[in-house]
Amino acid sequence: MRRETPKTNKTVLAYLSWKPQLQRSKLGYFTHGFTRLGNIPGFAQSMVDLFQDTFIPEPLVRAPALLVPIVEFIVGCLVTLGLATQAALVTGFGLMVVLMYGVTLLQNWDTATSQLVYCLVFFILVAGNSFNDVSIDAWWRRRKTRSQHLDASQTNQPF
Repeated sequence: MRRETPKTNKTVLAYLSWKPQLQRSKLGYFTHGFTRLGNIPGFAQSMVDLFQDTFIPEPLVRAPALLVPIVEFIVGCLVTLGLATQAALVTGFGLMVVLMYGVTLLQNWDTATSQLVYCLVFFILVAGNSFNDVSIDAWWRRRKTRSQHLDASQTNQPF
């Protein structure tokens, strides 16, 4: 049995106390992407129209706008399932940086505030990913560790 220091226990408790709120935000990210999947060209055109008065050329708005719903949906699915969690969280955080740039360029401070909350959530999830015990990634790690222990114990036994 692994013994933890009091500091680690406090960190785990702090992370676990936030976990329900973080789970809801992950589902929100999934839902955001899912609702836009049916009308990606319409979403991209609305982004082009929104950024028409900025210095950013139309192709540099349209290309990312076509990808945003797909990336949101995939990241939301992966993080919710706990599959490739670290890569999904870093990708989602990177997408949030790009989106934050866009809304601050438009000086849409209400949306920027909302997206800043998502950035904070992604930061907490990345920082606490080592405590992610209820996920496919954690199951995979436990299974791999168990099989390595079995292999090691079998090689140490005399024939």
